[in-house]
Amino acid sequence: MLGFFYTFVMYLLQPFLLLFMLGRSIKSPDYRRRISERYGLFYAELERPQPNGIIIHAASVGEVIAATPLVRQIQTEYPNLPITVTTVTPTGSARVKAAFGDSVSHFYLPYDLPDAITRFINFIQPKACIVIETEIWPTLIHQLKLRNIPFIVANARLSARSAKRYAWAKNHIKTVLNEISLIAPQDSISGKRYIDLGYQGRLVLTGNIKYDLEISDELLNDIISLEQQWIGNRPVWIAGSTHEGEEEIILQTHRTLLQQFPNLLLILAPRHPERFNSVANLIEKENFSYCRRSEDIAPSAQTQILLGDTMGELMLMYGVSDVAFVGGSLVKHGGHNPLEPLAFKLPVISGKYVFNFPEVFLKLRYVLGVLTVKSDANALAEAVSRFLHSKALRQRFGQAGYEVLVENRGALKRLIGLLRPYLENEQVEK
Repeated sequence: MLGFFYTFVMYLLQPFLLLFMLGRSIKSPDYRRRISERYGLFYAELERPQPNGIIIHAASVGEVIAATPLVRQIQTEYPNLPITVTTVTPTGSARVKAAFGDSVSHFYLPYDLPDAITRFINFIQPKACIVIETEIWPTLIHQLKLRNIPFIVANARLSARSAKRYAWAKNHIKTVLNEISLIAPQDSISGKRYIDLGYQGRLVLTGNIKYDLEISDELLNDIISLEQQWIGNRPVWIAGSTHEGEEEIILQTHRTLLQQFPNLLLILAPRHPERFNSVANLIEKENFSYCRRSEDIAPSAQTQILLGDTMGELMLMYGVSDVAFVGGSLVKHGGHNPLEPLAFKLPVISGKYVFNFPEVFLKLRYVLGVLTVKSDANALAEAVSRFLHSKALRQRFGQAGYEVLVENRGALKRLIGLLRPYLENEQVEK
């Protein structure tokens, strides 16, 4: 009965979803493009991937970043295996194209409607579907189950908020979850939440594949080049993956810091590209001298802020910085991945709202690998100032955080081992 109600509500919501997409498209026109894919329509006009491949679903930018080492490893071990990567956001789509080019197929995952999902599955003809982190779509899971196509949740993460929301319909969710072939959680907290919701299938803790972050030689060369051409000897702090409500605090912080460090450069990198222009307007309103990374014009000695308004360059921006603040944590968004700056042994500063990554931040706090601040400019300015004044303190925090990163590597190898039977169509042990 709940399944019928879910489908009825999904159809009922479609006019509102279309209005929402049109509203989002005012700032980001990509939201109104390729709308047919969201209903599994007009696939005849698109290039069909080779059948008997796999689907890897990564909802948006964060999930695509998490999936990138997994996709590359699968491509290395199974070079002839067709891979289709699906997303739900244009920013995720752009990230897929930037990371993989034409080496994978890419489509938007349709809305969770029976007819749309049926057209999608018939078009792709996969032998397995791997979802990254947290995407539970009942119709997709059920339709794959009917065709004996395994559905796997890799690097699974289930927040307390999501678990509480699913618990409202626990009996229905339990049925849905038990049509999943494998759940590979990134931490024990998420694993327990799936079990508490009634999952009785195969659950194997792998750890977080984001710990397997590697810095390529190409990236290192780009960092050296950017430092020489854009940065010079200036001190740099970065505010990465920021959200609405945080930039005002960060700009106040930077104004305070400039009184102590007149040549200090702030790299401000908003999380979502549709906010790039509004953040630029905010910077102008506050009368800062700034330049935009997308214009590819090096900052002058008078430039106070570099606006990171490009996709796929956050690691590059971290690589040229001395101190990192990780956004989404001064407001109740839940924080973002602190491991990217830690790969460069940067000292990491965070707000208190980090419920999206509980175990990572717990480990970092335990070893003094992160500095947590209140949601105000004075506290943030004091933290950045402490690190800028002391190279030894920067090195101590950066090294402690980096050791957490290194000690927890190996999740990708464990996950590939679990996925191999599904990738090779072997009989999977129940």
